[in-house]
This record gives sequence, structure tokens and C-alpha cells, in this order.
Amino acid sequence: MAITGLGPHGERAVPANQVGLSDADADAARSRHFSVAVVLHTTMSDWAKEELAGIVATLGRYGAAVVEVIDCAFDIDRQISELRRLAGEPVDAVVSIPIGSSRAADAHRAISMAGKKLLLLDNAPTGMLPGKDYVSVISTDNFGLGQIGAELLAPYVPQNGKIGVLAYGVDFFATHEREIAFRKWMASHRPDLSLVRSKFADVSQARSATADLLQANPDLAGLFAVWDVPATGAAAAILDAGKTIPITTVDLGNDVAADLAGGGLIKGIAAQLPYDQGVATGIATILGLLERQPPPWIALPGLGVTVANVVEAYQVVWRAPAPAALLKARKPRKNTP
Repeated sequence: MAITGLGPHGERAVPANQVGLSDADADAARSRHFSVAVVLHTTMSDWAKEELAGIVATLGRYGAAVVEVIDCAFDIDRQISELRRLAGEPVDAVVSIPIGSSRAADAHRAISMAGKKLLLLDNAPTGMLPGKDYVSVISTDNFGLGQIGAELLAPYVPQNGKIGVLAYGVDFFATHEREIAFRKWMASHRPDLSLVRSKFADVSQARSATADLLQANPDLAGLFAVWDVPATGAAAAILDAGKTIPITTVDLGNDVAADLAGGGLIKGIAAQLPYDQGVATGIATILGLLERQPPPWIALPGLGVTVANVVEAYQVVWRAPAPAALLKARKPRKNTP
């Protein structure tokens, strides 16, 4: 699938599969024994675990050690504190996913000002520039993910229906891009539909935010949640209300995959490839440490997932056999003579 979104500064994407290391660079990296710290918004999600696995495996392949992994638990103040601490630690590079575009800028800038390489996942904080304040942003095409979410939901919504958007009420580039793309796709392809919005500042609020949306809009006919964990809260709220409203979301987490395969409320998923993104991040980190400037925005396309391909998509995303709950959804192959 083509990459449709642009980078934080309007950059055209360089696909992740076009970024690599020469044999000479690989040997040089192994001789340097670099050390890297990773700062994540959370380490608890399926996405974060696979992203980290890709980063760690790739850095290890080129002789670099991941010496610290920090779970900020979606707390921007903790991220700011940890980044300022890491600026004074003996690490060569820091990989971070900024929780807030504006507030986190100075703390991220402190890393590069301390002479360390900064690699960013999904977003660049406000005012930060590639080649000066950070090496590169490595991301899935979040705009494309929003388009996939819209395209998969549209067939389930009747003419002149009303769709809800369950948005993340935090300054977070990736989820904003998904919402913008979702709205644009619907305006272009389903102008008959009306959209309403509810937001949450913490994933624990997704269920109640959906309940409020349902109460204000009893005729709601569809819902897009900007990632899978709040989508599960939304599904619970819809079932609590005794309704069956189709949902699409982003990220092929185990819970939403099982719901999709089992004929639940989840009707489509725009999947990221977090392990592959982690691999690309590891390669970009090594390039930066060797003063080989990688592209400012490295991106990966999303993957549309329905009940028809959920088993195969699960294998691609998680690099593991699909669990039994998903296999039940797969149609048996017809015998051929």
C-alpha cells in the first residue's frame, strides 16, 4: 500500500525497506559498542512490546546494547523528567516517542544538546528540526491508517447515518493524523454521513467517553477509535447500552483481533507493523551514530485487516501463529480435484 501521509515538516516519506546499512557500516558499528536508551509512552501494549523487540534485536545485531527501557505510562511529566536525566547519563543515543508535541520539546532537545543522538517514533516535538535536534522520525503512515479505518467502516453505515470518532484528547501527532485522515476520507467518499466526537485523556476513560457519546447521540451508527485499547473500552460501553454498533480501529492487538474474528463489534482494523518499525528504528539509530544521516522521515504503510484476512495479518504483524480464537474465523479451503 502506498504511503499517503507527510512527515512532521511536510517531508515525503522514504519507505523503511529502502533504508539500510552497508557491510562497512555494520562492521564499524560492531566495533564501537554503542549504548542506547529507549523511552516509550507505554511498554504494556502489544504494539509497544513488538516495537521494542524490533529495536532491541536490530541494535544487538550491530553490536549496540539497550541499557535502559523507560515506561512513561502516558505521563508527560515523567517523560520530561526521564529525558532530562538521560541527557546526563553515559548513553550514545536515545529513542523516544514524544507524548506531547509542545511540552516535551525542551526535554527532547536536551538529549541532542548533550551530544547524544535522538531518534523519534511517530512525531517530532514542536520546533525541533531533523539534522539539528534529532536524527530521524520513524513512523507508520498514520494518515494512511485513518483512511483504512474509514474505508473499512463505511460499508457498515447506512445512508445519512451518524458516525462517532473516539479521539485522544492529548497533543499527539499520530492519533491526530489518524482522525484527520478518517474525516477527510468520509467527507470525500461518504458525504451523506455526519460525524460527532468524544475524547479521552487516559485510556481508562474510553469506556465512559463512549457512554457519554451514546447518550448524546442515541442514533449513532458507527464508531472509529484511534487505537485498539480504547476501542475495547468503547465496545464494552456499546454492549452495556444494549446496542450493536460497528467499530473500526488501529493496531491489531490480541483483544480486537479476537473480537473481529468472533463476529463482534470490531469490523475492521488498520494494522501497524511495529516489529518492522522497530527494525527501521534500530537501523536509523546506527546510521545516526555513525554520522550517516538517514532520511528525516522513514515510514511504513498500514495493513487493512478484516475477518477475511485476520489470520494471515496476525502472522505478518506478530510473527507468530494465530491463536485458536482467530483460526475459527478462517474458512476451510475447498478441496480441488
